Amino acid sequence: MENQSDIGFDVVVVGGGAAGLSAALVLGRSRRSVVVVDDGRPRNAPASAAHGFLTRDGTPPHHLRALARGELEPYGVQFVDGTVEDATEEPDGWCMTTTGGRTLRGRQLVLASGLRDILPELPGAQESWGRGLLQCPYCHGWEVRDQALGVLGAAATSIQQALLLRQWSADVTYFPTAAVEPSTDDRRRLQARGIRIASERAAALVLGRDDGGGPRPLAGVRLDDGRVVPCDALFCEPGSTADSALITALGCELREDGCVLTDAIGRTSVRSTWAVGNAADPAAQLMPAAGNAYRVAVAVNAILVEEDCAMDAEIAVHQET
Repeated sequence: MENQSDIGFDVVVVGGGAAGLSAALVLGRSRRSVVVVDDGRPRNAPASAAHGFLTRDGTPPHHLRALARGELEPYGVQFVDGTVEDATEEPDGWCMTTTGGRTLRGRQLVLASGLRDILPELPGAQESWGRGLLQCPYCHGWEVRDQALGVLGAAATSIQQALLLRQWSADVTYFPTAAVEPSTDDRRRLQARGIRIASERAAALVLGRDDGGGPRPLAGVRLDDGRVVPCDALFCEPGSTADSALITALGCELREDGCVLTDAIGRTSVRSTWAVGNAADPAAQLMPAAGNAYRVAVAVNAILVEEDCAMDAEIAVHQET
């Protein structure tokens, strides 16, 4: 991007994942001036491949983002590496300061900054996240099918996740934690589905090495009594939050699940500010996130058209007088 300290755009998109780049594509094709501010740390960065994205199934996340960026070049979309640290409301939009000290002004602001996952407080969780410790069976179940799988009881939805995971393997173990203990009815449902329930709570994830001597993301789960249950992949529902320094500075209202509250067309509680993708929906996978951002970008452009018309009318009145 050109070296200017104060640049004005129709739209500033914060976040360069599938949602942010989709919104930028639609707005760029609408001949809007757009800049994407991206810190290069997407939520799916730990994963070796992104799945479920039609025509790009199995593509590494960083490669998918590079392809998308390349497609934006013909439309003049610009990029700034970093994050937005602060935002000040102005009469015609927002003035934002990035980590590199750059000042950006935008008539409309699109939050596509995604979510920050909050992992269970178990040793080994951080090291294996996105590799041996996984979240979505639809994203990763095929790759670990018919292996020894586990589900960590980390959330109220963990029982349902275990029942679902049985679709990919007959060897599934449910690991209770202090956070979530299965009820009598839960145990009955798990057992009816042929899912084992560990006799003790999970205490740590055990990392190991594969047969070739290289690093292996996960070897098993250590229980409170010290026993290790072999496990090739472990699934869990982490906590998450869309909150960030920018969202705090803006004062966006959040939902109970930590995401940004929006109306039916993607507007937040703050003027001229929108939220797309995981920032507004924790369950949105790549394709739904991109589709949601497409729809919101259309609404953003419609608002800009209204503003343009009002400005044109004001200029016309001024010229007549």
